[in-house]
Amino acid sequence: MPAATPEDAAPAEAGGTTREESDERTRRIAACASLDELGELAAGCVACPLAQTRRSVVFGSGSPTAELMFVGEGPGAQEDLKGLPFVGPAGELLTKIIEAIDLERGQVYIANVVKCRPPNNRDPQPGEVSACIGFLRRQVELVQPKLIVALGRVAAQNLLETDAPVGRMRGRWHSFAGVSLRVTYHPAALLRNQSLKRPTWEDMQEVRDRLQATE
Repeated sequence: MPAATPEDAAPAEAGGTTREESDERTRRIAACASLDELGELAAGCVACPLAQTRRSVVFGSGSPTAELMFVGEGPGAQEDLKGLPFVGPAGELLTKIIEAIDLERGQVYIANVVKCRPPNNRDPQPGEVSACIGFLRRQVELVQPKLIVALGRVAAQNLLETDAPVGRMRGRWHSFAGVSLRVTYHPAALLRNQSLKRPTWEDMQEVRDRLQATE
């Protein structure tokens, strides 16, 4: 029997895993019946190079039955250290934003597009997003929120599969995984640019009103 050639091998996807490995990961993600089970699976993920540089897998936090879900782009240095999303100054501002719409942080669910910190806080690469987005989709399926808020350009572009800037995406409703989604600015952007606070508040008022209308 002739030796296998590179062409005979299963093609590798972006991120370094083969198609068979990707399909198996997809099956295992879909089989998770709870956030705890899904989090345990994510904790052992080595599907992309971010696994080699992370300190923690930052899976997500909050109410497993939340009506409102926030999605950011990925963990920063403090999140990587503590293993929780949005724990730095941007996280403190996010907590205030949540409280401004008459909710507590423990009532919402917070996650990121990628669960491991990209080096030097760079944008996650397409292969990294591809390897990780299945976890986020399953989180949405398990939490079953009524609404999702995409925080910032990177999160919104990856969830909506577009290269549009935040300014063109905000101000209207979109959909991700069958759930209504609103785009607004990332809290870190508000810390750098105070003028973004007003449009962010307008976005969050729309979210609050939509939530109240579904009660």
